[in-house]
Amino acid sequence: MPITDWPIADRPREKLLNLGEQFLTDSELIAILIKTGIPGKTALDLAKELLQEYGSLKKLFGLMPKTLMNKPGLGKAKYTVLKAALELGKRYREENILIGQTLNHCDRVKEFLKERLEDHGNEVFACIFMDNHFRLICFEELFHGTIHSAQIYPREIVKRGLFHNAAKLILAHNHPSGMASPSKEDGDTTHWIKQTLALVDIDVVDHIIVGRGQYFSFAEAGLL
Repeated sequence: MPITDWPIADRPREKLLNLGEQFLTDSELIAILIKTGIPGKTALDLAKELLQEYGSLKKLFGLMPKTLMNKPGLGKAKYTVLKAALELGKRYREENILIGQTLNHCDRVKEFLKERLEDHGNEVFACIFMDNHFRLICFEELFHGTIHSAQIYPREIVKRGLFHNAAKLILAHNHPSGMASPSKEDGDTTHWIKQTLALVDIDVVDHIIVGRGQYFSFAEAGLL
């Protein structure tokens, strides 16, 4: 039975309008975004199947584009709607830390990085560029890799640091595996970059690894 034939109170769109978006399930919210189903399945059926198959929103939206677009009933148009909605949500949450605000507390930096790096399916290496008073100048994702690693080029970090006239920066990368524990290579890379940036008077104040709900700070661990 198509959703339009359901009782009004059970239809996701009407439920959102009457009760508010917080009362909808994850599958109902996805159904609103993908709008239509396929023969024999409603948009809500498709949404439920996606969540059952992958177990969570994070795993679902972490899929490679081709994988998600090839799911029955989706395709390029619906994929772009889903990703646009996800990106809007990220940008909405990120607005609580604005350019010029101070990032001198590790917990705040971790929350900032969680919104930007935790959901990436592949490893991403980024930098938070700051002035001498720890005020945010810019955040940039500089290197994108595979699910296991990303190739890092200190020269590019130096170039971007000088471009932003940064005095301090925080290195950051995610571990798609979900575990935030640093590898020996992570430690070696951190000290290599720190020494390189010291030559141009840019201070690396921390390197934070982002996992799934967990973090590792080189500064907190006394490794910087």
